[in-house]
Amino acid sequence: MFLPTPSAARALIDAIEPDAYAQTRNFLDGAVTGLSPYITHGIVSLPEVLAAVRARQPVHAQHKLVYEFGWREYFRHVWRMRGEGIFSSLHPGPLPDEAYATHVPVDIREGTTGIPVIDKAVQTLYQTGYLHNHARMWLASYVVHMRKVYWRVAADWLYGHLLDGDLASNHLSWQWVAGTGSHKPYLFNADNVARYAPPDWHSPGTLIDDSYDSLELLAKTPLRLEQVPKPGPDLSARSHEHALTCEPPSMHVGLPNASVVAGRDVWLVHPWNMAQTANKLPKDTLVLGVFLSDFHERWPWSERRWGFVTDRMMQLTTLIWQGNAQALAQALQAARSVRSTFDQHLDPWLQQLATCEPPAALFPAVDRRCDSFSQWWRQAALPQSVPTVP
Repeated sequence: MFLPTPSAARALIDAIEPDAYAQTRNFLDGAVTGLSPYITHGIVSLPEVLAAVRARQPVHAQHKLVYEFGWREYFRHVWRMRGEGIFSSLHPGPLPDEAYATHVPVDIREGTTGIPVIDKAVQTLYQTGYLHNHARMWLASYVVHMRKVYWRVAADWLYGHLLDGDLASNHLSWQWVAGTGSHKPYLFNADNVARYAPPDWHSPGTLIDDSYDSLELLAKTPLRLEQVPKPGPDLSARSHEHALTCEPPSMHVGLPNASVVAGRDVWLVHPWNMAQTANKLPKDTLVLGVFLSDFHERWPWSERRWGFVTDRMMQLTTLIWQGNAQALAQALQAARSVRSTFDQHLDPWLQQLATCEPPAALFPAVDRRCDSFSQWWRQAALPQSVPTVP
């Protein structure tokens, strides 16, 4: 479904219809862009996308498309301001954190809950590495509020399978649904699914086929001890298809080797800066792909995501290293210069390895912490006259 190439991203950009997006984005078959894997991994940037759309038709600064782009950068703002704090509840939710289970039940992970909207969401995730945002919200709401699973545990699971998995967007969205990053929990019911999803997702007569008042009460009611689900078998051990691993495909990577970079100018390609750079680099620059074990041991990926990233990295360079920051830094000391693009996923390791350029941003940086999107938007929203040329 998603080819890891600039041409595939360009085709999606060319297909964007801003007004159709604004009107139908909440529908699973609506005119969403499908660009998130390419934006997450730096194959294209938000300024490039908006500039290309504006080259075809006017898109004002308050357009819904621009507004939704803002959410991505707002979540990065929160991550930059709070750091590791985004991986813990920002404030209390409907129940204390300890009231939730610390594992994702096996029937959810296998997509066998018997609730069509949940099972279709999980099956789609495994088949494509992608989920419509509305489906992500439904899945998260069910997992947290109806099955009483701690949001962080489930967010980690989902992140590893998403081609567009961004720690800020993913984990802060789960907090928004859970009510630990918003004023109230996000709830949905069968009527909501029937309005926005195709018929095979509809779920009448199931646990979610209830009133919002009843669902809100359920969200605020802890499970009795006998209702708490027992940990199921570990899917990573049972199913290669659903496994998460910290190892890239071994046939494409090697260990750090100082002799390869000795005396060379080096450009580091990591999983979040995979734009075409050859025509922007000085002649004879060595383009080197890197996977930092320090990151991936903490945040494993699915085979599908490893394939997407590795395939793109191989288009940019045939030389890819895997190692921890210490081993990479030691080898890169032999280079004349090492440069890259900064990304929060690799902070602080990346800046030990290279002189980093700032990533492309659509909105101006806001240096005072904003604890709500509306607060951030008032400071960061694009003036109508600001050009968005990369």
